[in-house]
Amino acid sequence: MAQDQAAVTDKAAPAVTRQKVFSSPQSESYDALITDPPLLQKHSETRTYTTSRFTYPGLRVFYRRHPQADQLPAPLPLLVCLHGLGGSVAQFHPLLTSLTNVSTCLAIDLPGCGASDYKVTSWEAYTTEALVELLEVIIEDYRDKTARQGVVLIGHSMGCSFGVQLASRSFKHHTELVDHVMGLVAICPNSGPPTEKQVALFKKLLWIPGWLFDLWRLWDRRGGPESASVHRFVGRDADSEAKRLQNLYNNQSRTPVWRRMAWGCLPTYENGVAKGGLPGKEAWAGLDMPVYLIGGALDKVTPPEEVERVVEYLKTGVTEHNGEPEHQGIIDAAAPVDTDFNPASERSASISDITEDDFTRDRRSSDTTASEGRGPSTPPDVPQGSIPPILRHPEKVVKSIILPPPATHALLYTPSTARVLAGLVSDFLAQHISGRLSLGWQLQYLSREGKWDVKNLEKWKKVPPVSEPIAGVFRAMKTLRELDETHTPSVFVSNWGHVIKDIVDISHDSPVYDPRGLEKAGIRYHKHPTVSKIPPTDVEVDSFIALVDRLREEQKKRAEEENWDPNYVVGVHCHYGFNRTGYFIVCYIVERCGYSVQDAIETFAKARGNGGIRHSHFLDRLFVRYSGLKGERSKL
Repeated sequence: MAQDQAAVTDKAAPAVTRQKVFSSPQSESYDALITDPPLLQKHSETRTYTTSRFTYPGLRVFYRRHPQADQLPAPLPLLVCLHGLGGSVAQFHPLLTSLTNVSTCLAIDLPGCGASDYKVTSWEAYTTEALVELLEVIIEDYRDKTARQGVVLIGHSMGCSFGVQLASRSFKHHTELVDHVMGLVAICPNSGPPTEKQVALFKKLLWIPGWLFDLWRLWDRRGGPESASVHRFVGRDADSEAKRLQNLYNNQSRTPVWRRMAWGCLPTYENGVAKGGLPGKEAWAGLDMPVYLIGGALDKVTPPEEVERVVEYLKTGVTEHNGEPEHQGIIDAAAPVDTDFNPASERSASISDITEDDFTRDRRSSDTTASEGRGPSTPPDVPQGSIPPILRHPEKVVKSIILPPPATHALLYTPSTARVLAGLVSDFLAQHISGRLSLGWQLQYLSREGKWDVKNLEKWKKVPPVSEPIAGVFRAMKTLRELDETHTPSVFVSNWGHVIKDIVDISHDSPVYDPRGLEKAGIRYHKHPTVSKIPPTDVEVDSFIALVDRLREEQKKRAEEENWDPNYVVGVHCHYGFNRTGYFIVCYIVERCGYSVQDAIETFAKARGNGGIRHSHFLDRLFVRYSGLKGERSKL
């Protein structure tokens, strides 16, 4: 069906109305309209779309245009989030919190999923082919076709398979979208469809009557956040918030929708060759674009081996295997039942265990050892005033990483991994899609008029000059200003010289005050230049830590010799004393004072006020740095 034949209605439909409900964990609502985070509530609307075969009413579509789209060179790529079986847009909320600051974002709840209505009951409307056509029509409706806007697809679980089919030229397409796909991020991907034997077993499972299937689900969900269904996705030792979210998503997954999507993803086999269903090795191998594959070391739904297999497909084309590869079959993000063919070492004995007596299921074990690689680096600094190019078809590169424990299939929304994931994805977009997707570059571009015009000076004047003590080591500051009446070296020495004995200036440019005014009063000045708007590099952090270590050792001797106030500290400033200053201080007190990264961020925010570190990409980078990652591997 050509694009102009796709009937789209409710073009100006009002945003979904959601009731704000506050409830205790014991009485928590599972209604997706009620539990939606504010970001999704504010930027969602209900739409109806018609494809070549079906009309789907009541679809929730999240769309947020980049807040500074009119001030930045156009067009930035459209970032499209694709959920999988049992999933929803809400699972992407932590990632969208970061990505909406980088570019325009789109996410769709598939029919009957999340906040979308379940009004189309035909099983054929939920086949992989039908859902991919629906996604294609919706994406094309939001893509800026006049500006030839490119698209980056970001999938989770089965959503990765949808992304492959949207990006691959080996499938039939109904619009021009395939010509504008610039890259694919695949989070917990599956490398291909179930085997012929697995398909036969799954079909037996799906023939179970609906009422019995619901009883099965009820048994599997016994214990709520501590149920077998929750442990299967986030692990028995996950934190309480991860378990709460997984329990929420499990309860939001509608049985009729799950059964139809699960059936629709199964191929038919003709002479041992899979037809239809989820895309396999030929589709993956044919992708000619940047691809980022991200897995979790403890993922029991799509184990890390799936990432390794896809890497081989992309690296060498279609890879020959000895025998038929064992895929994970039906891959889900919040399953009504356990569809895993691999034994779980700590799985609770329950009706969710499909035993040999049930369907003569073939149990096979798999190794889920995490891969190690080289860690991501901060996007390179782009000279202010230059505009990075946006290529219609960026050069093919394949990058893969396995996040270490506790990363599971729920790493997209588990608090311990979500910020790490956001940092990794943001880096990939800036480095391999376009430098314009670097938030650091965007902020530099938007502030090109200079730092010390009247507007910024007025803003600077409103910022508190010096923070409360931080971990007994630091005070954060805004830069001093020679011509200021209060925050100038001569006044600063009188007010703070008894406790601030060293100042580390991390601003990039020459200071707008004379450091000699500090030095004469015994406050030592140290320059450690870094670029604004961009998180400090690992090298810069290591250098800062070494500098402060040295200063603290020197201060001990000076304090004894000069009989200092016992509360002496090191002052640190950039321009306003929030983002770069906070980043360096957080790194130091994590590595030298034993703070967790979250506690360090909160400690800085409390001492500095005004929210502390404000840039989301700085926070993402901090979580990546202290995530335990050994590094990231790059292929091709």
